[in-house]
Amino acid sequence: MKRNVTDLNVEGKRVLVRVDFNVPMKDGKITDDFRIVSSLKTIKYLINKKARVILMSHLGRPKGEYKKEFSLFPVKERLEELLGQEVVFISTVDPVNDCTLAACENLKNGQVMLLENTRFTPGEENNDDEFAKELAKHADYFVNDAFGTAHRAHASNVGVCKYLPSATGFLLQKEIECIDDNLKNPKHPFVAILGGAKVSDKIGVINNLLDKVDTILIGGAMANTFLKAEGFDMGSSKVEAEKFDVAKEILANAKDKNVEIVLPTDVIVSTDFDKPKGLRTAAIDDIKDDEMALDIGEKTTKAFIDKINGAKLVIWNGPMGVFENEKFSAGTFGVAKALAFSEAISIVGGGDTALAVKLSGYEDKMTHISTGGGASLEMMEGKVLPGIDVIDDIDGEEVEK
Repeated sequence: MKRNVTDLNVEGKRVLVRVDFNVPMKDGKITDDFRIVSSLKTIKYLINKKARVILMSHLGRPKGEYKKEFSLFPVKERLEELLGQEVVFISTVDPVNDCTLAACENLKNGQVMLLENTRFTPGEENNDDEFAKELAKHADYFVNDAFGTAHRAHASNVGVCKYLPSATGFLLQKEIECIDDNLKNPKHPFVAILGGAKVSDKIGVINNLLDKVDTILIGGAMANTFLKAEGFDMGSSKVEAEKFDVAKEILANAKDKNVEIVLPTDVIVSTDFDKPKGLRTAAIDDIKDDEMALDIGEKTTKAFIDKINGAKLVIWNGPMGVFENEKFSAGTFGVAKALAFSEAISIVGGGDTALAVKLSGYEDKMTHISTGGGASLEMMEGKVLPGIDVIDDIDGEEVEK
């Protein structure tokens, strides 16, 4: 078991916290602060324990150089509103330097400081040892609360652990408990809902889940590949022709393992994606050459809901259609509603799935919505995430540096 922030004696100590403030922005304004809000429990705990808190995060892909549009200053302003106190922030081309070190030393107990975007230096994504060492100079302890980057070995989440005692924050601990622990000891019936664009993105997940689940519901564009592999004419729908053999193998393996795979029996089709026309519900054996499947149909949605209602554990990764367009959102939102009102433990992957649940209006009714799309996907594959693996194991005693 990994050491948690509660195992550290942090009063008066400088605590360097890797958070995930990689929030969506438009015209310099934050459009969704979900990831910032998700980090508050750990930050407030450290404030209340009279630690000196130094936060670090990346934002976007500045590719190792300073770019004003990727500055964390808007995050600093939003964080101040959420915390109700000042957040020290030094606008600088380099994330760490003599100025940031001095500012850390001058922090009072309970104060918070935010470093500039860690990806303003190429040393971050390269897990450069010198950059990790410079980050570590800012603190006595390191706490990782950024699940969204846990599948990456970067200087700010892996390299820094070489130089500081480390622990998980509350958010990272919750992600581990909700996803990893439930996969290792699942309640049954266990249903997995998989969607999104590509089968290739989910092969590892499916293969890992085949040894754990009772049922897999497949929607979204990835269902088209399975249906085409089964011999159905999918018209102009998006398919991965090079994955037909993989799809057939998955279906065969599922049958051998007595795992039920439920594919769509009807879909919402259109002849035009951008300006939907010729909109109709089609059985999967009645799709015309110029039509494309863009959502699961009503019968399929009902079949999926029936499986959800009988489950005790449901993991969902990938929307059922092009939910961003209201004409193709009924399947995804129908699944979200069923999951929200089911008695099952409901675990939602990050990325597009988290966004879909938010737009459905049922996010508050889910057991857990992950803050990491890629990280949750890799955890569902059963992979070891480097940002978690490197954290110190618990020894049962409070740590004093």
